[in-house]
Amino acid sequence: MDRIDAMKVFIAALDEGSLAGAGRRLGRSPAAVSRAIAFLEAHVGAELLHRTTRTMKLSEAGERYAAACRRVLVDLEEADLSIADQRAAPRGTLTITAPPISGEEILRPIVDAYLEAFPAVAVNLVLLDRHANLVEEGVDVALRVGELPDSSLVAIRVGGDVKRVIVASPRYLAAHPRIVEPGDLARHRIVTTTHFGHDSWVFPPAPGASIARSIHFKPRLVVNSVRAALASAVGGHGVTRLYTYHVAERVLDGSLQIILRDAEPPPLPVHLVLPNGRTLVPKVRAFVDFAAPRLRAEFARLSAEAGAFQS
Repeated sequence: MDRIDAMKVFIAALDEGSLAGAGRRLGRSPAAVSRAIAFLEAHVGAELLHRTTRTMKLSEAGERYAAACRRVLVDLEEADLSIADQRAAPRGTLTITAPPISGEEILRPIVDAYLEAFPAVAVNLVLLDRHANLVEEGVDVALRVGELPDSSLVAIRVGGDVKRVIVASPRYLAAHPRIVEPGDLARHRIVTTTHFGHDSWVFPPAPGASIARSIHFKPRLVVNSVRAALASAVGGHGVTRLYTYHVAERVLDGSLQIILRDAEPPPLPVHLVLPNGRTLVPKVRAFVDFAAPRLRAEFARLSAEAGAFQS
């Protein structure tokens, strides 16, 4: 059996979540899929998948091998494309990750339009409250808000005015002590998300100082969902920190108020991020060319809205 072909079957099984799903995706029988994975396990001398009649889970060796397989398959695709006609029509499945709310409300309509424009492409849009490892998890493009660490990833800037704001409901603010500077937050009920600061928030230096202020607190509620934190704050259960586009609608309808406006951190950039070399792939290049100007326009609109309700 061809090892590269077996790797493709193995990765398809992981992406689909089952051997049967891999078979449907690749047009093969479940027995053929099982034989391909057994071939790989015999080749490496280790069990890659723990399989039962209902579940399938990567072994520790399987996790390492899956990451290596993804890198090999990406490198092979890029090697083929390096000598292929770069005007080839986009086709295949494009995997994109984004944070849940920006993915649903900002990126998803652009993905819909992209699919209309490129009918030979399918999209797997994965909404995550964490940064995926693009190479190891087989991701083609990610939408990311925030400063990017130095890396080999390619980044295309699509926005630059996303602010982090502190909000609470008028009902909560009326029933609790005034918040006039960041240190006051330590005496309040804090609703936080795992990726916005579990037990502390950082603010710019106080006027006349040069050291950033780190405010530590014991949160009353920690959630891994922006929507849950937003709903809790709207319900009057505490103070939370979110991005401007998360809270815009609720600020405009009066169910949330922005506080500590003079202590807001600088705005954050927004990028499309992709592994080095993926722009050679027609479906990826077409998506970046299609999505980037539309994202810039949408984030510019959101920045203007944020300026309106913060003025």
